[in-house]
Amino acid sequence: MLAMEFSWKKNLVVLWAGVFFCSMAYSISIPFLPIFMHTELGVGERYLSIWAGLAFGITFLSSALISPFWGSLADKYGRKPMLVRSGYSLAVLYFINYFVQDPIQLVTLRLLQGLLAGFIPAAIALVGTNTPEEKSGYALGVMSTATASGTIIGPLLGGLISFTIDNRSAFLFSSGVVLISALVATFLVHEKEFKRPKVRSRIRDDLKQAAGIPLFFALLGLVAMSNFSVMILEPLLTIYVQGMGVSSDRTSLIAGIIFSAVGVATVIMAPRWGRIGGKIGYGKVLMIGLIGGAVGNLLQFFVTGYVGFGILRFVYGLFFAGVFPAVNAMIVQVTNPEFRGRAFGLSQSATQIGTMAGPLIGGILGAFMPIHWIFVVNGIALLICAFIAHYKKIDQTVPFRRTVAVDVKPE
Repeated sequence: MLAMEFSWKKNLVVLWAGVFFCSMAYSISIPFLPIFMHTELGVGERYLSIWAGLAFGITFLSSALISPFWGSLADKYGRKPMLVRSGYSLAVLYFINYFVQDPIQLVTLRLLQGLLAGFIPAAIALVGTNTPEEKSGYALGVMSTATASGTIIGPLLGGLISFTIDNRSAFLFSSGVVLISALVATFLVHEKEFKRPKVRSRIRDDLKQAAGIPLFFALLGLVAMSNFSVMILEPLLTIYVQGMGVSSDRTSLIAGIIFSAVGVATVIMAPRWGRIGGKIGYGKVLMIGLIGGAVGNLLQFFVTGYVGFGILRFVYGLFFAGVFPAVNAMIVQVTNPEFRGRAFGLSQSATQIGTMAGPLIGGILGAFMPIHWIFVVNGIALLICAFIAHYKKIDQTVPFRRTVAVDVKPE
C-alpha cells in the first residue's frame, strides 16, 4: 500500500512537470503571434484577426480529429508511449517554426502540431488510471495547475523574449522546453500494468460506448462549449490590449502579463476546488465555476483600461479554475478503467473542437464587430453551459467517497 501510494504521488510530480513544460511551450507564442504574422509574415491589418484565428484554430481542429485515434492507441499500448511520441514530435515542429516565411507555412506547421499532439491528455489519463480513485479529484486538480502554471510562465516568457530579442527566438525556446517534457516522459514516468484489450477498438465503437453513458456524453458537450467560450478571445486579446492605448513596442509584454493572470488564478484555486469537489460534489463545483466565469466575462465588457482588465481577468480565473478539474474528475467517476484512456481521448477531441471553433469564430467576429462585445458572447456561452449542467442534473453528482458505480445508466 505504501509503495503504491509513493508511486502515484511520484508519478503526479513527474507528470506535473512534463505538462507544465508542454503547456509553457505552446503558450509562449500566444502574446506575439498576431504581431509576428503582421510584421514578419506580411499579413495586413484588415485580415489579421482572421489569419490569427486560423493559426490558433487549425491546431485544435487537427487535434480534435486525431485525438480518438491516439486515445485508442493509449488503451492498447499504454499512455507513456503517447507521451514520448508527442513530446519529441512537437519539439521538432516547434524548431521548424523558426524558419517560416509566410502565413501558409505557419498554418501548415500548426496543423501538424495538432495532428502529433496529445501529451497533456495522455498525462491526464495516466494520472486518472494510476491514482487511487478517492484521490483522483485532488490529483486532477493538481494537474490543472500544471497547465495553468505553464500558461502563466509561457506568455510572460514569450512577451519578454519578443520584447528583448525577437519573435523567432521564442520558437526555439519552445522547442527546447517541450524537449524537456519528452525527456521527463522517457526517463521518469512510470505506468503500472493495466489490462490491455487484445484488439484495439475502433473510433466508431468508442463513440457508441460513450453514447451509452449519457452523463459522460453530456460532459463532452460541456467540455467543448467551455473551451469555445475561453478560446474565442485568444486571437483578439493582444489586439484588444493594443487598442487600450498600449504602445506597440510594449504590447506583447503587457498582453503576456494579462494572459498569465488567468493562469495565476488557476494555480491558486484549482487544487482547492479539487478538495472542495471531493466534499460537496464535483457537479456543484462545476456550476460555481461556470456561473462565476460567466459573470466575470460579462463584467469585462465595461472595462476600458488594461490594468483593470488584467485584474478582472484574474478574478474570472479564480472561479473558472474549478470547471475543468471538476469535469475530469467526473469523467473518472462515470467511466470504467479499461475505457478511461479512450474516454479522455474523446474528451480531448471535444476540447479541441471547442478550442478550434473559438479562435476561428472569434477572429471572424473581431473583423466585423467591436471586440468588447465578444465578452458578452463569452459570458452567455458559459451561462448556457451552466443551464445544460443543471438540466442534465450534472450538478447533482456526488463526491467520490459516496460513489459506488462507474457506469451511469439513463434513469
